[in-house]
Amino acid sequence: MSAVISYLTSLNWQNPTWDVFILLFFVVGALLYGLSLGRDRVIVILVGIYMALAVVTNAPALSTLNVALNLNENYVLRISLFLGIFVVVFFLLSRSALLKTIGRSGAPGSWWQTIVFSVLQVGLLISVTLNFLPREMTQGLTEVTRNIFMSDQGRSAWLILPILFMIVAPSQKQDQVM
Repeated sequence: MSAVISYLTSLNWQNPTWDVFILLFFVVGALLYGLSLGRDRVIVILVGIYMALAVVTNAPALSTLNVALNLNENYVLRISLFLGIFVVVFFLLSRSALLKTIGRSGAPGSWWQTIVFSVLQVGLLISVTLNFLPREMTQGLTEVTRNIFMSDQGRSAWLILPILFMIVAPSQKQDQVM
């Protein structure tokens, strides 16, 4: 906890850096955004992020597009492609049986689950986006931000923790009984 307080006091709020914007996006995005959408939609968005990431980083069909547009060097196109695929996948998933399966009881889920899923989802989105940027653009970020979102351990945590939480989080039926 002292490391978090030390980090927050080290931020220059008079002359904000990208770290401040990332921190604000993380906090505001995780709380307001997640609570307004609800648990089920946040889970569908998480699944959409995973699918878009898998397509952008692994689809052989995109290798031709990668060569033609030089996506590895053009980070704006790569991020735009990721976000575009994510929006399409989310739109399709939100109209599919997946949302109906997740939200089978119609309950919005507990508030603490929504917050945890939101934090994990926003953290994953920040991690993915920052890792698409070239190194020279991210060198200005503090070491703490780079460690949390861009290091191998940070990236692994943001990729694995949402899946683990989906597995161990109590189901809605258990929430309703309690």
